[in-house]
Amino acid sequence: MFHNWRTDDPVSSKVSRIFILIASFFVANVVLAELLGIKIFSLEKSLGFAPLNLSFFGKNGLSMNLTVGVIIWPLSFLLTDMVNEYFGKRAVQFLSWLTLGVISYMFVMVVVCMQLAPADFWLGVNASRGVADTSTAYNAIFGQGAWIVVGSMVAFLIGQLVDVVVFHRLKRLTGERMIWVRSTGSTLVSQFIDSYVVLIIAFYFGANWDLAQVLAIGTMNYIYKSSMALLLTPVIYVFHHAIETYLGHELATQLKQNASSDQ
Repeated sequence: MFHNWRTDDPVSSKVSRIFILIASFFVANVVLAELLGIKIFSLEKSLGFAPLNLSFFGKNGLSMNLTVGVIIWPLSFLLTDMVNEYFGKRAVQFLSWLTLGVISYMFVMVVVCMQLAPADFWLGVNASRGVADTSTAYNAIFGQGAWIVVGSMVAFLIGQLVDVVVFHRLKRLTGERMIWVRSTGSTLVSQFIDSYVVLIIAFYFGANWDLAQVLAIGTMNYIYKSSMALLLTPVIYVFHHAIETYLGHELATQLKQNASSDQ
């Protein structure tokens, strides 16, 4: 589908601009989710409600204590669906591997930066805010465990590749109708896998958690992710309308036909 792009001026084409825009926000969202995701927040308290106190797999007192990465991930899956719809499977695969490379580079640089000797004056620069040693705080924030890094990257890649397959199988069934079925449906399946894979690798294998604990927390994560996927369904149509308005009906239709044949 890329054969229509001008190689002498890649940003002059509307198609190129749309792909660059989506790809840029996609990569930025995934990187932000990885960096910010070390904070665990209470969804109920943030919304002013009491904890849910649910039970799964024999684990009681479960509530929506989630990584802040879940705030960002729903948009990433929506962007994946836009690439699926207009650019096809190969474009999603390319973008997934590119993002994985960027994340790997980011973590390597984080590790390198953590090893640098801090300036003496910088250690106490935040003492007035209750941070006695800024370097220790810095390393504590950015020094995620290796198993968590591996788990998040593997879960991301599997989730993306599964999303592609499910999306296009549903599109063959629905054609151009019922956009929400293929978009939301593929997201529900891929996020189900993502919710458990990252925890199994990071905490079942990496931290010796029992399987019931991993499955219980994964279920809580999936309840949130699936709820957000359903709530964001109208946004899918907003994205489609914006893209088709910018590209024009004829060009948008051609792109979707090319994407459907890219199997």
